[in-house]
Amino acid sequence: MVQPWIHKAKTDGVFILAPSFIVLAIVLLFQNWLTEIEESYSFYTWLFLIVFIDVAHVYSTLFKTYFVASEFQRRKQLYIGLPIFCFLIGFILFLFGSQVFWSVLAYVAVFHFIRQQYGFMRLYARNEDKTYAWIDNLIIYSATIYPMLYWFLSPKRKFNWFVENEFLKYENATLLEVLTWIYFAIVVFYIVRTIYISIKSNYFNIPKNAIIIGTMLSWYFGIVYFNNDLVFTLLNVVSHGIPYMALIYLNEIEKKTSENLGFLSMLKHYKGVLIFIAILLVIAFSEEFLWEILVWNEQISITNFDFSNWQFILVPLLTVPQFTHYLLDGFIWKSKKQ
Repeated sequence: MVQPWIHKAKTDGVFILAPSFIVLAIVLLFQNWLTEIEESYSFYTWLFLIVFIDVAHVYSTLFKTYFVASEFQRRKQLYIGLPIFCFLIGFILFLFGSQVFWSVLAYVAVFHFIRQQYGFMRLYARNEDKTYAWIDNLIIYSATIYPMLYWFLSPKRKFNWFVENEFLKYENATLLEVLTWIYFAIVVFYIVRTIYISIKSNYFNIPKNAIIIGTMLSWYFGIVYFNNDLVFTLLNVVSHGIPYMALIYLNEIEKKTSENLGFLSMLKHYKGVLIFIAILLVIAFSEEFLWEILVWNEQISITNFDFSNWQFILVPLLTVPQFTHYLLDGFIWKSKKQ
């Protein structure tokens, strides 16, 4: 059987499968160096990890939706209505307090991150018999849900998704121990079954298993094993953002015909990927710049105006692209073949 690459072995391997392993290797090899970076270069870690990867990957969705004229016309009501819906929901949530707003958004974000790993796994398993797809589902969901349950059930961690105290906590060492045993039993089952099936069929699905293993490692080490903000951000943001941007470019631009892309066809030539990245960086920095001067005032502060009385409008408004991205992904990647 041919390996079910999304694009090609080399590009899938470098940009979709490798980031989890590369970042984990850096974390394991340079822990002390990362601690120094976190303490001394917070602005640059924020700029490159949060702005240039996390925020940028949100806007890469534009190249599959709003920037594609035929696609926008096909689902115009969805693409116009969903941002309005997100703003209204955000506005209502913020009326209950910023803590309620960020908590709800954090849970939605976690669900989005989990579903992305599931989505990649299903893409790479698309040619396999669906009879035992539930086993793959069990494994990928265990790889993501167990670390989150560990977070919820263990003492306070040194990192947050968005803000402090965003998740409901229930410290229970006994329950946590039971879940840990179940998790590792599933991991052992996955390893034994994969070896058995590979020998029996004389076939090993490289990208599907790489996604599963990479997810297991990045979520476990990022949330459970290490208790460090920069390590969590590295493993969480890089492993999520770079594969998503790569998927958009490789699957939605590079593989499509110029007729289907319209003005985006200019991104298909050899410098196109640089233009694609540049557009994302400019938009991402612009959004985060607004966050900084209007809300956070942590990394950049160039104004003496006080916007504190307008947070109930500004925060839900600025969150619209992010919130829309989380929900929109549930529509644009659906396929009956998966």
